[in-house]
Parts: sequence; C-alpha cells; structure tokens
Amino acid sequence: MVLDTQRENVDPLLDRFAKHFKSIDPNVLSFLSLVFAVVAGMFFYFSSSDNYFLYFASFFVFLNGFFDAIDGKVAKMTGKASKKGDFIDHAIDRYADVFMVGGLALSIWCDPRVGFLAIVGMLLTSYMGTQAQAVGSGREYSGLLGRADRLVLLMVFPVIQHVLLGFGFGKIFGLYLLEWVLVYFAVVGNITAIQRFYSTMKWFKNKK
Repeated sequence: MVLDTQRENVDPLLDRFAKHFKSIDPNVLSFLSLVFAVVAGMFFYFSSSDNYFLYFASFFVFLNGFFDAIDGKVAKMTGKASKKGDFIDHAIDRYADVFMVGGLALSIWCDPRVGFLAIVGMLLTSYMGTQAQAVGSGREYSGLLGRADRLVLLMVFPVIQHVLLGFGFGKIFGLYLLEWVLVYFAVVGNITAIQRFYSTMKWFKNKK
C-alpha cells in the first residue's frame, strides 16, 4: 500500500475538483482540513457499539484527506504556491494525523499503548519524508505506509468495524479490528520510517 506514489495518476481528477475552490485561499483550505481532522478524532473518541459515530469519523477523515489534497492544487492554480504555504500544509498535516489517530488511540477500541506506538510510527514516517526534502534529496514518499494509505484505512475500517459488531463479531484474536489497524500503523509505520531513512542515506552515498 503506497498510494502516495500514485499521485500523478489521480492529479487530473483532483485538478477538476480544485477548480471549484479557486476563490478560497489555499491556507484556509489547509486549516479546514485540520478542523475536519479534529472532528474525526472526536467522533473516534466518543464512538461505541451503541452509536454510529464511527461512520461520521470515517466521513470526516475523508474530508480531511480531500481538502489536504486540493489545497496545494488551488495554490498552484492561483499562483499562490510558496514555501510558507508548503510549511503550513505539512505542519497542519502532522497535527491532523495526531488528532485523528489520537482520538482512536484513546477510544474504547484500542489500548492507549498501542495507540502511542502508532503515533510514533506515523510521525517518524512523515518526518523522514520531509527531512529528506529539507536536505535536498526531494520529498520522500517511498515505503510501505504513506499518509494516503493511512487515510484510506481510517476511512474504510471504522465502517467495517461497526458492520462486524452488527453481525455479532467482537474482537479478533483478542483485539478489535480498529486496534489491529493501529498495530499495523505502529509496526509498518516504523518500518516505513526506516525505509525512508536508508533511501535518503543512499542518496547521500550516490551524491559523493
């Protein structure tokens, strides 16, 4: 799962949507994505088998991903693309990630310790990608688990979790399905961070 590497394939579709938001400042779109992430995290935190909050959480994760995807497009279309805007976008993305995964980590579906490790893997993955860009290697999207992958999992599996509960299925090998998702984030996220680290080190070696 490396959906971040498929950006070029989805760019034409994103461009079509972005055209409808050209009248809005790109930074406003970035902050809107953060608002949606906070709301998603809250729905995760307050969700239970007795309500439909997981569906709302999934929807707001989608909105976060959508607005995060088009803010840069709008910036380029309107000639407002800048290093400052790129910095704001990356900073907001990290806060958004923490709010969404943090809300799930502190919910009834997950052991907070697993959630903590998931957040560590997630942040290290993103850090390695942007740090590679900072040293001149270019934005690093390689590895097994990028942000787009995480967002898709956070959109799909909350719905599956609720459906499974409706059919009487509780935990799988002692864990809820959503906790398994965070276990995946923790393990594969850290593996991805290491992959990006070695990819950047390889760039330094080849540069000599």
